[in-house]
Amino acid sequence: MGKGTALVTGASSGIGKAFCRALAERGYDLILVARSRGPLQELAEELAAGYGVAAEVLSADLSTEDGVDAVSARIAETPHLTALVNSAGDALDGFFASTDIGRQTASVRLHDLAAVRLTHAALPVMLRRGRGDIVNLSSMAAFFPFPGSAVYGAAKAFTASFTETLALELKGTGLRVQALCPGFTRTQFHGRMGMDVSAIPEWMWMSPEEVAAESLRALERGRVICIPGLKNKLMAASFKLPRPLLQRGSFLLWRLLERSRSR
Repeated sequence: MGKGTALVTGASSGIGKAFCRALAERGYDLILVARSRGPLQELAEELAAGYGVAAEVLSADLSTEDGVDAVSARIAETPHLTALVNSAGDALDGFFASTDIGRQTASVRLHDLAAVRLTHAALPVMLRRGRGDIVNLSSMAAFFPFPGSAVYGAAKAFTASFTETLALELKGTGLRVQALCPGFTRTQFHGRMGMDVSAIPEWMWMSPEEVAAESLRALERGRVICIPGLKNKLMAASFKLPRPLLQRGSFLLWRLLERSRSR
C-alpha cells in the first residue's frame, strides 16, 4: 500500500481499530467511522500524536440510510482516497425464529448493504487514480454453518462472494480487493453477543493486531480471500468436506459448546 487517505468503518474498537493503527504507522491519513464519537476522538488524537497523520472523525450509524449516505458523500469528497476498510459489524446471537426480525434485518444492512454502497462510492474515486485497496471484513463463519448465527453467517458469505467476484471485475485496473475471513479474535464482539466463549481453547484465538497485519501482508501479495493464522488455515480444510459432513460436524461442535456453557 502507498500513502494516501484511508477510510475505516468500525474504527472505534477491535479489528477496525487495529487497522487504523497499522495504516497510520504506514503513513496514511485516516477518516475514522463508527457510531460513538468519544472513542473515535480519542483514537484520532492518539494517531495524530503518535504517527503525525491527519485523523478525521465521522460519527455515523451504518445500519441506517442516513449513516450510509453521510459516509458515501464523504468518500466522494476524498480525491486522495487510496484505502477503504469495511470492518463495521454488530453482535447478534440466537436462533433465527426466536430473534427479533428488526435486529436481523439491521444486521444485514450493516454487514452487507453498507459495505456494498461504500465500495460503490469508493470505486470511481480509486479508478480515476488507477490505484486503491478495499478490504471487506468477512469471517470464517462465511464457510461454516453454525446454529445461532444463520443471518450473520449468510451475511459474511455474501461479503466473501461479493468481494471475490469484484476482484475479477477489477483485474487490470490497479485496484486490489480482499475479503478478510478471521476466526476467533479477541475483541468485544462475543461479549456484546452475550456469548460464553470460555470453552474455546486459547490456541484458537488471534489478536486484532495480528489479523490486521496479516490482512495487509496478504493484500500486498494479491490474496483476495485472506484467512489469517496458520491454525485457521488448517481449520479451513474442513470447508472442503462434503456439505452433509460439514453440517453434521458443525452441529456436533455447537452441542459440545452448549454443554460446556451449561456446566
